[in-house]
Amino acid sequence: MRTSFRRSIAAIAALASTSTLAGMAVARPGAAAASLHAAAASAPTPTAPSPYENPTPYYEVSPTGAVWPLGGATDYGSLAGIHLNAPVIGVTLTPDAKGYWLVAADGGIFEFGDARFYGSTGNIHLNQPIIGMAATPDGKGYWLFAGDGGVFDFGDAQFYGSTGNIHLNQPIVGMSSTPDGQGYWLFAGDGGVFSFGNAHFFGSTGNVRLNSPIVSMTATADQGGYWMVGADGGVFPFGDAQYYGSLGGANLGQTVSAIVPTQDGQGYWEITHDGDIHPFGSAVGQAPPVLAIMHTVQSPGDAAVEWAMAQLGAPYLWGGTGAGGFDCSGLVMEAWRAAGVAIPRVAADQYIAGAKVAMDDLVAGDLVYWATNPADPTSIEHVAMYLGGGHMVNAPYPGQVVSTDWIGGTGFMALGTHP
Repeated sequence: MRTSFRRSIAAIAALASTSTLAGMAVARPGAAAASLHAAAASAPTPTAPSPYENPTPYYEVSPTGAVWPLGGATDYGSLAGIHLNAPVIGVTLTPDAKGYWLVAADGGIFEFGDARFYGSTGNIHLNQPIIGMAATPDGKGYWLFAGDGGVFDFGDAQFYGSTGNIHLNQPIVGMSSTPDGQGYWLFAGDGGVFSFGNAHFFGSTGNVRLNSPIVSMTATADQGGYWMVGADGGVFPFGDAQYYGSLGGANLGQTVSAIVPTQDGQGYWEITHDGDIHPFGSAVGQAPPVLAIMHTVQSPGDAAVEWAMAQLGAPYLWGGTGAGGFDCSGLVMEAWRAAGVAIPRVAADQYIAGAKVAMDDLVAGDLVYWATNPADPTSIEHVAMYLGGGHMVNAPYPGQVVSTDWIGGTGFMALGTHP
């Protein structure tokens, strides 16, 4: 059983005030519509505290530039609906998390909130596309880097070197700056590490046989070591970084995207592709800092999520499947249709047709349900789509619009389904 965000957040949620979810109803076209309209109006408002309430604020960003603020994260804006010359490939928060930069594959920079523009490679001919960005500790500059390790510095970011002219066994996949901003590491998919400025080399996985590629790296607070994490969640400590556990070997059903250290350096969080947060060491029981991750399409469920999130703000419409609005089951049916998977029209039938999934094993795109009697699937009255990090997207009830919320509350069913 994997260590789950939804378990670790329970201790934090106990301190939070009780939240409610308004009455919900499933769309059943035809003769049953009248009785279910009544159910929508009279369904009890959940009042029981949910173990999923008040999850940590975080942002997910689509390659289209759409920004999804979740868990109460402040919406500073997005590029949704704007034509881009190149897809968005990265998001970086400002040090105070009151803004963010989006960076495109051509090095175009888009700033929001208190993020400031210091320059870009948008008009420069690049040997390879930009694959990421790292901000300086004071947020007054940033580096862009390409797959060949070419580094471009802006604002108060200083250039300390690159692998632009070095033959690499595998492309560079990430950059991690030293805590004081006077150096940085570049790392490749095989875990090869290249240190510049006051960044020191403490070891690598360059000669280790890996089950999956390295995807993230972060330094200890004293710059005396670093952790690396693979896409399968395996953690590799070097220097004074200590090992506190990992997701390596767990059946996640998705990849790991990042590793984030605690302030005391005695633990870390692993962040999965859909935004679930897994704590180790002193991170257990702590809320992580505000996070921002890219949402890339790795599965039909991811594609369904992208489609559903593009409908945010569409009105609730009884029996609606797109023209003028959606009801709850219409939204998830059309989202999965857009991903190439046909599912039934009605929520109770969607539950019966899908493979059952425990709450700890939900991944993006899975369906979650509410019922008047959670032990009786025939009493299901609402369905939503899981996003990650304890969140869902749904068409709630008449008078509301397609929106995000956290999962849980009275009537919440213990099993979801995977279409």
